[in-house]
Amino acid sequence: MKAWERLIEYVKIPTASCESSSTVPSTKEQLVLAEKLKKELEELGLEARMDQFGYVYGVLPATEGYENRPVLGWIAHMDTVADFTEHPVKPVIHSHYDGEDLTLGDCGRVLSPAMFPHLKALRGRTLITSDGTTILGADDKAGIAEIMTMLEEIIQTEMPHGRIPVAFTPDEEIGCGADHFDLESFGADFAYTMDGGAEGEIEYENFNAAGVTIRIRGVNVHPGDAKDVMINAALVGMEFSSLLPELETPAHTEGYEGFYHLTEYKGDVSLAELCYIIRDHDYGKLLEKKAFLESCTARLNEKYGEGTVSMEWKEQYRNMSEKLTESMHLITNARMAAVQANCTPVTKPIRGGTDGARLSFMGLPCPNLGTGGYAFHGPYEHITAEGMDKTVRMMIHLVEIYTGSGNMDCSH
Repeated sequence: MKAWERLIEYVKIPTASCESSSTVPSTKEQLVLAEKLKKELEELGLEARMDQFGYVYGVLPATEGYENRPVLGWIAHMDTVADFTEHPVKPVIHSHYDGEDLTLGDCGRVLSPAMFPHLKALRGRTLITSDGTTILGADDKAGIAEIMTMLEEIIQTEMPHGRIPVAFTPDEEIGCGADHFDLESFGADFAYTMDGGAEGEIEYENFNAAGVTIRIRGVNVHPGDAKDVMINAALVGMEFSSLLPELETPAHTEGYEGFYHLTEYKGDVSLAELCYIIRDHDYGKLLEKKAFLESCTARLNEKYGEGTVSMEWKEQYRNMSEKLTESMHLITNARMAAVQANCTPVTKPIRGGTDGARLSFMGLPCPNLGTGGYAFHGPYEHITAEGMDKTVRMMIHLVEIYTGSGNMDCSH
């Protein structure tokens, strides 16, 4: 079965995670896909299990005589974002895409090269989208489909290989994908997460990340008697936001540039709360942002009274390049495998995070590879069958390299 055919099956199963949930996984729907994947691994002949947290693990034992080869693992996540998931996904296949505007179903949305210039380069390919009313879910069911397809081909062709562990995790989209990951039983020397964009993308740098909550306590009195007494928490929140650098937001930054991103604002005269995510590739600059937010808090407390504004800072993940500099063979060999698969290797920083970032700090070097998809987390999400095929070829070449049948480079 082709990777894109598996993707079509997987995306029909709703698996949105829920940040406000207290269960693990955060939504029971993820367990439906988890059970399906466990069964598919078993049907392929792997040793497979699903633990109490909904993580699915499988192991393809090493070919006889190859037990001492490096153990290369593969990881993808089962959940999707919750946005645009009000009803099940209806995948649509567009054969021989012409590279021009593409109307998505009857919803009025148009996938256009004016918005996504890379579409011109996809001319002639088989494009897969939703009907425009939901996400597609290729993030990250494409990664799952590609891992499954890789395993099937290795088994069917009897390709020699070392031990190959795979894992499918829940709740990555809400930052919890590595919370209960069983590194010991996974047993890999290193791994790749299949959770990136275009085929050939190789990512080993990501944002350092923190979540910040600003809480404002106002003084609410009758507006007729408010002079020199009232402190309007909602207005103080607006004032706090105005103190932040106007151009240091996601809409004005790219590459290695960090940002302050206001994700939620709620409140009234008495109480207000602002939620931010803070990002920077340089950890020192992230700490500078923390210090700046603290200074803004102090400034408003000096103006309105101590205790008016409080700040809660929570680090979320770190830049995995700090750990992967000692395992750069993973990047060198991924570039080699991309070329062998007729992909153009592109190394770029992730303006976000992956399970691999946290796993790298837990002791498992784990860069991220592209799956062939684009425009994740929204109704314009799309992927091509050809891009997925190339990604599978790249993965198989990596297995060959670490098995020793290719030109393995683990020198640094």
